[in-house]
Amino acid sequence: MARSVSGEAIQSIWMASPSLSGGAFPPARWRVMTEGPIMQSVVITGASTGIGWATAKLLLDRGFRVFGSVRKQADADRLKREFGANFTALRFDVTNEAAVRGAAHQVRRALRGETLFGLVNNAGIAVPGPVLELAADEFRRQMEVNVIGPVIVTQAFGPLLGSDPSLKGPKGRIVMISSVAGKNGNPMMSAYSASKHAVEGLSESLRRELMLFGIDVVIIAPGAVKTPIWSKAEEVDISAYQNSPFFPALEKIRKFMLHLSEVGLPPEKIAERIADALTSSRPKVRYTITPEPMRYLMAAILPKRMVDKIIAKRLGLMPSA
Repeated sequence: MARSVSGEAIQSIWMASPSLSGGAFPPARWRVMTEGPIMQSVVITGASTGIGWATAKLLLDRGFRVFGSVRKQADADRLKREFGANFTALRFDVTNEAAVRGAAHQVRRALRGETLFGLVNNAGIAVPGPVLELAADEFRRQMEVNVIGPVIVTQAFGPLLGSDPSLKGPKGRIVMISSVAGKNGNPMMSAYSASKHAVEGLSESLRRELMLFGIDVVIIAPGAVKTPIWSKAEEVDISAYQNSPFFPALEKIRKFMLHLSEVGLPPEKIAERIADALTSSRPKVRYTITPEPMRYLMAAILPKRMVDKIIAKRLGLMPSA
């Protein structure tokens, strides 16, 4: 069984984004945040490392109270030491409905009748492998974590954002962490790309549904990000595909991941955009953030068939003469 890896390895072959702007909070929403005795609270899933960790740290530094989900008690203990009194660890797997509901009740008690300011659906995995050979259970696991997980979390925490009329305070906001793969499909990462395309559609539909309650939904679509998973690319087990005609392409992807550990954006940059999406008075519906804007532009402009051939040549997927 192949180990989960990050999908941005392949997406970064072509996708990129506009440059980042500053991280200052626009005055209108910031003014609402700072009025009153109650500290504004945000829930972040997948807070143990990477983008989730960086976002938790940034928001704590800016005066928020943060509830961050982790799966292991060791991570909960470590984050409490690192972040201090204004951080609360929530132990759950996003696919475990009962555990997520229990965490939502814990947060409701802590809010004491106030609304939750933000929910960041960040937790996710990336399962590699070609469609023809990837086990259906692995494909299903990818969708369960990356798509059903955010649905479970949103259903549990949605009332705290303001759909429950008994709560006081400003309406909350949801930030959905998608990927450049949410607008582009790439070989060997079909399950991941499919999951992020689903997140894009889910987010757009959800944004329009939640207009009823004044709850906004914003998508963040990162490209390559410097997280520990890049430097551990050599540990990824692709032995199940050793006799597959796709094996050389998978090896090239693994080498490219090591390259991304050097050129990817620091997670702090993604955290700045998430903070902006949470606090801006008029946020965009989607932000794309990658280190190579020109490749993103080229992928958007060039004909799809041409992009197909360029990627296939790089990965050794052109048919034999």
